Order: sequence, then structure tokens, then C-alpha cells
Amino acid sequence: MSKVFSHISEKAIIGKNVEIGNFVVIEQGVEIGEGTVIRNFVELREGTKIGKNCYIDSRVSTSGNCEVGDNVTLRYGCILARGCKVGDNTYICPRVMTNNLDIGKTQIGGAHIGENCFIGTNSVLHHGIKIGDNSTTGAMSFVNKDIGDNEIWLGSPAKFYKKNQLAKVERQ
Repeated sequence: MSKVFSHISEKAIIGKNVEIGNFVVIEQGVEIGEGTVIRNFVELREGTKIGKNCYIDSRVSTSGNCEVGDNVTLRYGCILARGCKVGDNTYICPRVMTNNLDIGKTQIGGAHIGENCFIGTNSVLHHGIKIGDNSTTGAMSFVNKDIGDNEIWLGSPAKFYKKNQLAKVERQ
């Protein structure tokens, strides 16, 4: 575990075989599952839970109280808003942003992303939305409505494209 120029709270819980890069901030109450890799310039705020065997790329940040399942990939520059949940085996592409505030600045909670999902590069996920299991959003999509299981949504604002036929195939 490398910790060059990093701040890791004594009250953080870090599993076995976790790799932590440089310039990382891990606040109190953060839990990181075994076998997870955390690259450089990552900020995990209080109450964030990261599952086992995840890959957290450089410049990912959480606002706290986020839950990330097992075998999840968060590519560089992702922002998970307070209260965001990400299901197991989900892949989130670079620069995806979630938010948790409505127009009146009331905290609604971050997006809830199901298992086995794929969220395209530069997508924005509106506060409080739910994305069902085995679903996909295209690159640069603005998702402001719930997405059901096994669906593909594209565009800004995102619109239903078709059912995800690949969802029936077991992913590795």
C-alpha cells in the first residue's frame, strides 16, 4: 500500500491487498474492500463504502455516504454525489457526474445505479434517479428520468433507445 503525500484517516477501514496511489484523501468512516485499486488524486469523503475488487481511477471523487458494490470500475474524473449507490459489476466511463441537489438546493440524494450497468463517457445523472440492472447509457447522455432493467438510453435529455439484448448473456 503506497501512501506518498496521501491523507488516510485512522478511522478508515481498508481491506487486504488494497493498492492506494499518491495524493489520495480518504476520510474517516470510509470502507474499502479487499483487492481494490485506487489510483492517484482520488478523494473519498466520509461514509463512502467501496466494495471488493474495484478499480477507482485517478481524479475520482465522492461527496460522502456513497456505496459502491463489488467489481465496479470508476474511470478517471468521475464524481459520485452524496448518497449515490452503484451496484456490483458496473462500469462507469470517464468524467461521469452525478448530483444530489434539486433546483432549490435541497438534497434529494444521488443516483442509484443497478448491477451490471454501463454508463457512457461524460454522462450526467440527475439527482434521485434510478437506473435498473443490466442497463446502458450512451456517451454524453443527460439522464433525468428513471431507467428500467435491461434498457439502453441515449441523448440529452436521454431517451429510451431499445431493450438491451446483451443483458441475457452472462457477463464475465
